Amino acid sequence: MGLRFTVLASGSTGNATVVSNGEKNLLIDAGLSAKKVEQLLAERGLSGHDLDAVLVTHEHSDHIKGLGTLARKYDLPIYANEGTWEALQKHLGTIAEHNVKVMETGDMIEFGSIQVESYAISHDAAEPVGYCFYEQGQKLGVATDLGYMSSKVRDQLLDSDVLVLESNHDVEMLRYGKYPWNIKRRILSDKGHLSNEAAGEALCEVMGGGTKRVYLAHLSQNHNMMDLARMTVQSVLDQNGIPEEDSRLQLKDTFFDRPTEWDYLDRE
Repeated sequence: MGLRFTVLASGSTGNATVVSNGEKNLLIDAGLSAKKVEQLLAERGLSGHDLDAVLVTHEHSDHIKGLGTLARKYDLPIYANEGTWEALQKHLGTIAEHNVKVMETGDMIEFGSIQVESYAISHDAAEPVGYCFYEQGQKLGVATDLGYMSSKVRDQLLDSDVLVLESNHDVEMLRYGKYPWNIKRRILSDKGHLSNEAAGEALCEVMGGGTKRVYLAHLSQNHNMMDLARMTVQSVLDQNGIPEEDSRLQLKDTFFDRPTEWDYLDRE
């Protein structure tokens, strides 16, 4: 079958993604209630019993809300680095010792024929990471909650066939929004979130000739709109001549309350 994935939900209200090859099903984050994650899985033909593991990016509630409940209900292994595990302890409740899996930042581990590699990102969490997934020459890069696109993250994501990339906020909407200034400053900082413009600039750096689709993810409900995010990113690509270089590139939407369709990486 090759790699396929669905972004179950993405945004400030909760994040979860499934990566699968038909034999192994990996959940990246569980930032909604366990009941909601189960509902979203069912919409894509899966149940919690089909999951083989959960990979955690960091300990913020919009990434781990349902994690403890799901792990206990389905006896799921949880993979996270040491710094994240330390930060998770007070949030998860009791986790069976055999399900506590330490995957240090930079490690490459295998789930059947799927290889998973973690990499460090800049965000205001204990030891946040992104993940890349590999199988049969295909590569999926998942990068959200980025304060900025560092050279190391850029190198990690280069030449992904498909990318899930944060496009969190419109800078002007955020500046004039109702958040207190200290929260705005956090979001705009190098440990915050990528703006639409920054997502476009980052994409210009990481996409290769084989990059087919980019899913714009983790949009703020208060300070962004999907049409605006897509238009802004496309404008940055246009300014950098990307369409002329690769007219096949598609910008795709993600949603805070429903899953994307299954995306098969081997499809054009």
